[in-house]
Amino acid sequence: MIGLQWKAAQAGLTTYFHPGINLKKIHYYSIKLYEKLEEETGQVVGFHQPGSIRIATTPVRVDEFKYQMTRTGWHATEQYIIEPEKIQEMFPLLNMSKVLAGLYNPGDGHIDPYSLTMALAAGARKYGALLKYPAPVTSLKPRSDGTWDVETPQGSMRANRVVNAAGFWAREVGKMIGLEHPLIPVQHQYLVTSTIPEVKALKRELPVLRDLEGSFYLRQERDGLLFGPYESQEKMKVQDSWVTSGVPPGFGKELFESDLDRITEHVEAAMELVPVLKKADIITIVNGPITYSPDILPMVGPHQGVRNYWVAVGFGYGIVHAGGVGKYLSDWILHGEPPFDLIELDPNRYGKWTTTEYTEAKARESYGFNNIVGYPKEERFAGRPTQRVSGLYKILQSKCSMGFHAGWEQPHWFYKPGQDTQYRPSFRRTNWFEPVGSEYKQVMQRVGVIDLSPFGKFNIKGQDSIRLLDHLFANVIPKVGFTNISHMLTPKGRVYAELTVSHQSPGEFLLITGSGSELHDLRWIEEVAVRGGYDVEIKNVTDELGVLGVAGPQARKVLQKLTSEDLSDDVFKFLQTKSLQVSNIPVTAIRISYTGELGWELYHRREDSAALYDVIMNAGQEEGIDNFGTYALNALRLEKAFRAWGSEMNCDTNPLEAGLEYFVKLNKPADFIGKQALKQIKAEGLKRRLVCLTLATDDVDPEGNESIWYDGKVVGNTTSGSYSYSIQRSLAFAYVPVELGKVGQQVEVELLGKNYPAIVIQEPLVLTEPTRNRLKKKGGKDKI
Repeated sequence: MIGLQWKAAQAGLTTYFHPGINLKKIHYYSIKLYEKLEEETGQVVGFHQPGSIRIATTPVRVDEFKYQMTRTGWHATEQYIIEPEKIQEMFPLLNMSKVLAGLYNPGDGHIDPYSLTMALAAGARKYGALLKYPAPVTSLKPRSDGTWDVETPQGSMRANRVVNAAGFWAREVGKMIGLEHPLIPVQHQYLVTSTIPEVKALKRELPVLRDLEGSFYLRQERDGLLFGPYESQEKMKVQDSWVTSGVPPGFGKELFESDLDRITEHVEAAMELVPVLKKADIITIVNGPITYSPDILPMVGPHQGVRNYWVAVGFGYGIVHAGGVGKYLSDWILHGEPPFDLIELDPNRYGKWTTTEYTEAKARESYGFNNIVGYPKEERFAGRPTQRVSGLYKILQSKCSMGFHAGWEQPHWFYKPGQDTQYRPSFRRTNWFEPVGSEYKQVMQRVGVIDLSPFGKFNIKGQDSIRLLDHLFANVIPKVGFTNISHMLTPKGRVYAELTVSHQSPGEFLLITGSGSELHDLRWIEEVAVRGGYDVEIKNVTDELGVLGVAGPQARKVLQKLTSEDLSDDVFKFLQTKSLQVSNIPVTAIRISYTGELGWELYHRREDSAALYDVIMNAGQEEGIDNFGTYALNALRLEKAFRAWGSEMNCDTNPLEAGLEYFVKLNKPADFIGKQALKQIKAEGLKRRLVCLTLATDDVDPEGNESIWYDGKVVGNTTSGSYSYSIQRSLAFAYVPVELGKVGQQVEVELLGKNYPAIVIQEPLVLTEPTRNRLKKKGGKDKI
């Protein structure tokens, strides 16, 4: 492992809180490790655990706290919303005039970074690790067998794998092997006061305070106070000289010159909330570097395109992540798969589109937004658009609200003249609710077009291509000219990825995955191919191909005007794939649609997107063709009970509990990855299962990760949700214990502090078009 350091710029804050889901597990493990570290290593670590309180001074902050409470209810973390009276009792020095509520985490606190680093080093030595420092890495050279030669002034060594954990030197280490890690150092300041009599008189340590509107944290430091602000993106300072010229040689525990002018408004906010600060003397100002990634989340795991090169870099909140990430990485390395899903930390979420300019713009934004309200469906606009825009971007940008997907801009929803076009995030239904309903009807009743260009797209061919895919996927390999939905599983039988697999010509395949999974999935495929010695060629064609989805009852009628290929149901069957011409534009057409309606996905050269879109829109005028976005797509797929990777299935779930049995062929001859584990899971029986719920709410809909209640206890969680425009009720997927999974079972879903009655329904709520077609041919009734 490259990197061992302590960070002078950190105030050592530790918290169980995180707005994400599985990152709470990282925080939890770190804190539990630090609690026993002194006893285990004999090293004093200076760990204080007085708890922490986040302060709400606006009604929307109270909503945010309620939103976070339902996302925490099914985790081990203790968290409570507390009233102003309780806040004042715990922190008697507060000015309570604006305080509405607090979010309280017992066990939060702070730890001395230097002491923690020394204790972790002592513990590592105790269990056999060899630590050498100073030992700067001067060269990294990959070998043909996947091992590495690592050069340092203290000598060279051979490593089976390299973990880049080099902090603000991580960029330099990456450059040694031709990688540009999207990291940038920012300056962060905190202030320490002299003794304050009112603090000294307290009988117990004050909880750590976070004033979210004032954008600062504050804690007790001996008999004084320490507080650190996060200034706005306009005022904060990026250490960009380190990006262009590298970290100065020998830089270690040094600090930057302080700059109080940048944080004056935050100091004033702190004095208003904690009035004793007004008469306190500032004795220390610390201004040091913190390394930021574009989205403030660290990058953890193996890196695509380089064998046995792992990273643990970009820790904006390093102390609370350190212990948990160390355990997470070691488990992954030892067992060949991550212990739980953390795709939000995947270093492969970034790519060639992540320029230095983008990284700086996003780091500024992320730092300035440290304490911004965390809404569902949040969008952040700095650094956009990147070079990754589809051929439709200029045509559509003035007609819709775009979302950011792995560097791409993709329409979320479209607006009509006279409608509110602003980005208005909310915990409740907001300005996109009605327009999305119109798009839903467009697809169900007429025909809609959607830009699906952000899909990850791979070509795989070669003499071992079929053998490789048969080993990778739990489903059978589709026949030539056909497509299926297939899943890559981990050795323990969890769902690593979901892709559509199209067998285009003998031994040549087109694989499609979600935008956020592109390099995540490609890395896994490449690793298995290399490890198994498969003779295949794997090519990432994501940026070369555009994709248009055409869906709805009139889709065939519109497209048939533009091609000589027979699109009739008997000739172009569901899940077939064909190469054809649409108005002289070559496309690969797959009869599939995530809407569950009649539809095709049209894969084409990215430079042809605008022309293809124009001819389709012109051809569909008589049928009333129009655009639709991903919000309507989500509502449509939920009604059809289509699962989504990252929500209903991921590395935390197995395909059987996710209801994916149809796509898992345990009896196929090939020994696919995870097959034996899945057989064991099936033999032992499931403990939980995915169900579909309907619930009557008022102005709020489930998003996913909300707590499911039964008999006064939290028993499960939602995975995704939406409003159903067909039955005009909320709809959600949820994991519940098997005994609560029967149709008709009543449970409750917690949304913004209120439990709403919900009922398990027979899925799907709406039958797919192929199923409706089949029933019609058999004389059955249409069920919509």
